[in-house]
Amino acid sequence: MSEAVLFDARDDGIAIITLNRPETRNALSKEIRDGLFAAWDRFEQDPNLRVAILTGAGEKAFCAGGDLKEMVERQLAVPPRDMFPVPGDNIELSKPTIAAVNGVAFAGGWMIAQACDLCVASTRAQFGITEVKVGRSSPWAAPLIHMIPQRIMMEIILTGKPITAQRAYEIGLVNRLAEPEALMETALAFAAEILDGAPLSVKAGRETVMLATEMGRSAALRAARHASEYCYNSSDAQEGPRAFAEKRRPQWKGR
Repeated sequence: MSEAVLFDARDDGIAIITLNRPETRNALSKEIRDGLFAAWDRFEQDPNLRVAILTGAGEKAFCAGGDLKEMVERQLAVPPRDMFPVPGDNIELSKPTIAAVNGVAFAGGWMIAQACDLCVASTRAQFGITEVKVGRSSPWAAPLIHMIPQRIMMEIILTGKPITAQRAYEIGLVNRLAEPEALMETALAFAAEILDGAPLSVKAGRETVMLATEMGRSAALRAARHASEYCYNSSDAQEGPRAFAEKRRPQWKGR
């Protein structure tokens, strides 16, 4: 891992990934991109880590987007598919992720927050798809149609005007709001709620949501049933009801 992206593998199964260039508002420079690719890979490959929280260093920015200076120097036209680390696009993750948005999340910053499964935001955060302001485009925003209404998505993209964290919460982009000083505490508590569930059930549930956004109703039902079979046939599927009957906390084995 590089100093540009910090990785904290906690003993409780939570990984905290921090974009660590506050002096550049955590813009997606090459060192941040490389560090983020490595961080997502480390999280996915470590069997002891079950939930990741992505956040930014500093009080002003989660991530201000792409490095415009670099784009000018490279005369960047269409970004290569492997340029930006985006779960669900060029990165495959099988475990839940939470964006903890501590400040502005503009353009590429919105992109990497959107790519996380869940989102907690500081009340001071702002979100914006600002590409129209600099003559760029935002094809990565296409999956947003599964998160917010079409006309709101249209307004955000066509105007490039940022929205507040409260507005982001109201339209369904953000799951939970927190005061700035309580952001990480809120994200960790959110992650702990996920960790409290059976690992295979969480995995199957996440896959069900992903399948439902990519398929029609009947196909998604068939695929989700198949994705749930391993969970149903696991020892945890017997442990859960047994623990409930015995009035004790279940002891999950993840198998």
